[in-house]
Order: sequence, then structure tokens, then C-alpha cells
Amino acid sequence: MLEMKGSRPPRAKPLDAGTRNRIETQEGSAGNASFGSDPSADPESPPPAPAAPVPWRQLVAGAIAAGLEPAEARWIGEEASGCEGADWVRELDQPSTVRTQRSFDEMVERRLAGEPLQYVLGHWAFRDLDLLVDRRVLIPRPETEWVVEAALALVPADRAPTVVDLGTGSGAIALSFARALWPRVRVVATDVSPAALAVARANVAGLGRPGTKVELHEGDWFDALPPELEGEVDLLVSNPPYVAPTDELPPEVADWEPAGALVPGPTGLEALGTVLAGAATWLRAGGWVVCE
Repeated sequence: MLEMKGSRPPRAKPLDAGTRNRIETQEGSAGNASFGSDPSADPESPPPAPAAPVPWRQLVAGAIAAGLEPAEARWIGEEASGCEGADWVRELDQPSTVRTQRSFDEMVERRLAGEPLQYVLGHWAFRDLDLLVDRRVLIPRPETEWVVEAALALVPADRAPTVVDLGTGSGAIALSFARALWPRVRVVATDVSPAALAVARANVAGLGRPGTKVELHEGDWFDALPPELEGEVDLLVSNPPYVAPTDELPPEVADWEPAGALVPGPTGLEALGTVLAGAATWLRAGGWVVCE
């Protein structure tokens, strides 16, 4: 769950082999760029004038020389420039602007400091969604996509289902059901964190008409659900925290992602136990509970 192996780039468009080769050739053939201020500079001296904008491929090559993976440098370049895919290839030889170069440098500095790429970019792909993500929520992961796929296969075909997402975070699970089943679905998503719900609310707003099928409620697990849902839920889906305090996590996870969404208690099983214990009260006959 908590390593990002296999994750896809945000808003990525498929590239043919020729385009991919041109990216790799152009990004790997340029000189270095520098990022940030000179730590040896006299603090009392006037600030230096902004550096003249340089071509994108020079910025990308400088980021790679500073320690970024080539793919990450490209994604940051795409984010700063606003160009993707074949448009990014055409942009590589064009000069950046002062504003876009500053944005690129700031993102590179954040990534080199260890901040997860997804937070640096501010969004990440989940199934066919492009979700706002920041330190208020967990980063969406491929394993959770598998949970959604498994749960979608259990949706009843004879009626408009009611789906509950407990601990919604960014809203990835809830929004996936709203988009896949719209307009024949009611999705109710909960989270105990007001900050996480603010992110989910922004993602719901960005979903368009399917977002009208998503309700967000603040509260602790089942306590947040509207009472009329008792015994009426067709599908209860959750990716609860399941990490024990003694489990070792990569620094990108342990140092940056919200601890409350990772560690529920001394054993790591407390939240999962709560979800499973309460599910029978809320599910209708023949309903399903699916957890990561």
C-alpha cells in the first residue's frame, strides 16, 4: 500500500515510442541549471537580479543533475509549463518565463527536500480522475484502485445502489463510484478530519455532474452516517488506517502523510475492526463490505 511503485504520472497522456525517445534524448543532452539562492552569498548584500529565463530542457537537465529522476523532472516541467506529451516535446527548446522558471525551481527544491512528488505537483491520477492532493490527505495509490474495481463488480444491477465510503480522505473511492455509476447511485462519504473533507469537497466540485451524487459528512466512522441509511447500504467500502506504530514506513510516507490516516492505534487493526463490527447494522440484506 504505502510505497508508490507502479503509480502513474498525473494527467499523463499516452506517448508513442518516437515521442518518448525524443523526450529522453532532449532532456538528457542539455547542460545544468541551478536552483535557489547561493548559501555563501553575503546576507547584507543586495539580492541578485533574477536569472534570465532559460530553455526548459536546460532546466530539466539541471534538475536531473541535482538528483531528480528524469521522469519526475519531466512531470515537474510539464506542471510548471502547462504543457504535456507532444506539446511538452515542442516546448523543450522554448525559453521559460520568469514566473514559470520560479515555479519549476520551487517544485524541484521541494522534491529534493524529500516532499512526495504528488504533493509537490498538487494533484495525482486515480483511475480516470485527477485529484487534488496535499498534506491533509493520503496520496491515492494503485492498490486502492484495485479495491474500487473489486467493489464495482459487486454493485447490484437491479436498482440504484447506495454506496458508503468510510474515511474518504481525498474522496478517491467515493468519486470513482459516482463517476462509474452516475446517475444511478447515491454515494455517502465520511471523514473525521475537517481538513481532509475540505480536500474531498474540492475534488467533488471538480467532478462535474457526477459530483452531485456525492454527500460528504464529518464524523467518526459510522457516527457520521445519516440515520436513515441504517440497513439500506448496498456497498460499504473503506481504506482505513492499518499501520502499527512499530511498522517501518518509507520517509516519504512517515514524514509527510497525515499520521491519523496511517496509524489507528497500538495494533494497526483498530479502525478495520470498527468498520467490520459496524457493517452489519448498516448493510441491507445481501450487501457487501470491501476494505483495503
